[in-house]
Amino acid sequence: MSRKSKPNIILILADDMGFSDLGCMGSEIKTPNIDRLASGGQTYTSMYNCARCCPTRASLLTGLYPHKAGIGHMTASYGSAEYQGYLRNDAVTIAEVLRLDGYRTLMSGKWHVGGSYKPRESDLWTPGDLAHPTPRQRGFDKFFGTLDGSGSFFFPHYIGEDDCQIAVETDDFYMTDAITDKAVDMIEESVADEKPFFLYLAYTAPHWPLHAKEEDIAKYQGMYRNGWDTLRTSRHEEMLGKNILEGNWEISPRDPTVHSWADEKNRDWEDSRMATYAAMVDCMDQGIGRVMAKLKQLGVDKDTLILFLSDNGGCAEFLAEEGWVESYPDISPEGKKIVQGNIPNLAPGSGKTFQSYEAPWSNVSNAPFRMHKSWVHEGGISTPLIAHWPNGIAQSAIVHTARHVSDIMPTILDVSGASYPKDFDGVGIQNLDGESMFGVFLNGHGEREQPIFWEHEGNCAMREGNWKLVREFGRDWELYNMAFDRTELHNLRDKDQNRAERMIKEYDAWAKKTGVVDWAVICAHPAMDWVKPAKPEI
Repeated sequence: MSRKSKPNIILILADDMGFSDLGCMGSEIKTPNIDRLASGGQTYTSMYNCARCCPTRASLLTGLYPHKAGIGHMTASYGSAEYQGYLRNDAVTIAEVLRLDGYRTLMSGKWHVGGSYKPRESDLWTPGDLAHPTPRQRGFDKFFGTLDGSGSFFFPHYIGEDDCQIAVETDDFYMTDAITDKAVDMIEESVADEKPFFLYLAYTAPHWPLHAKEEDIAKYQGMYRNGWDTLRTSRHEEMLGKNILEGNWEISPRDPTVHSWADEKNRDWEDSRMATYAAMVDCMDQGIGRVMAKLKQLGVDKDTLILFLSDNGGCAEFLAEEGWVESYPDISPEGKKIVQGNIPNLAPGSGKTFQSYEAPWSNVSNAPFRMHKSWVHEGGISTPLIAHWPNGIAQSAIVHTARHVSDIMPTILDVSGASYPKDFDGVGIQNLDGESMFGVFLNGHGEREQPIFWEHEGNCAMREGNWKLVREFGRDWELYNMAFDRTELHNLRDKDQNRAERMIKEYDAWAKKTGVVDWAVICAHPAMDWVKPAKPEI
């Protein structure tokens, strides 16, 4: 293939951003750059992720279900290939395949598919060993970012560049901007070398902690004083007005764990939490705008495919003073105390705090759907996918057919003309689970042939056409018709028992073939001890 026949490819992944958090999806958050990508491309409203950070990343990078890629839960090892906590050798990455096909392969951002790390012990990390493969070992020519899952945006406990840990040398460091800076530099170098490039731009925003720059927070301060109930309704109405949703579905009720805004006593603090979250999304959008501007300046914007999506739904995780936050450094580089936990009336935003926005605002981010990150009801697994490629996508469109993050790999292979290998470095490679969307780029429609399956922390689901089977860990199966009820309010299992039983058998067969282990068994494993997960109740 000639250089002109190989488009550049940029895969952008947001971290813990909900279905309705973009302006083009009905949000009040300012995302003009992502909105421009959407207006000039295709928006997939039924794109699905794997409900959690690293399982989604594993599936996205390999075109396989996360268990088959080695990350059936998170990055801890539970003693089997499906749960080893890092990418398997019989799973090949997009970067590995494209590099063989002449692409320069670049990554800026969050890895989180290379084994388990303890944030407070970064001096003891051993990246590059057997259980901790790095981006450079899995196909990327250049890497900048973080190897684990989360951390301070102002005082990161670890930053890597290529094969080395590097120090933060500026007083105004902010993770989102640093990820963008390096991405822009990588693009410029690649175009100068006259090589097609693949860039995996994996932002850590807007994952907790709630850290943002003061000028970005100021845009949103006071905007959320009307509370979560009003905001969920207004976002849903915006979606309906924009014809984003395939059906005129009812909005799901407020999450049962959340009280009404009328009963909220700390309204200023709650306003500041959502304002900080919005500022994080806003800053990410500004960074994407800088990437777009660089592409245009270099004259490669027309023949660059940009894909944007999120790794899971909005995150309801509560950061107490004890628990997860105890794993993170609590002293700044200047020796000042970082106050950890969701403490009312302590405004988030600065690097001296470590907070999350919790279920009330996550419920807004995931509107109009139920549930949150980690669950496989629609709120946990739904993300808009935006595909922008002026020279390759025939016309802008909103596409409602169900797709899965495993479809990204085969799509990129079709776009680039690269071939999926049968073996790599002497190891036989598993067959792809994903299906290419390239045909949809060309004609605006196309159905996925195979059903989609999920399992995360015992939360299980299957989608086949318009039908979805789903259950929470320890609870009964539910059945929904997605065409009429994607907000999952009307359980049809009792009315269509034959369909439900057939789908349950199909799910069980998939789970057995895929190596899914019962969540109760995983919870009892010693590797769970230090992460202190919230274990679902039966």
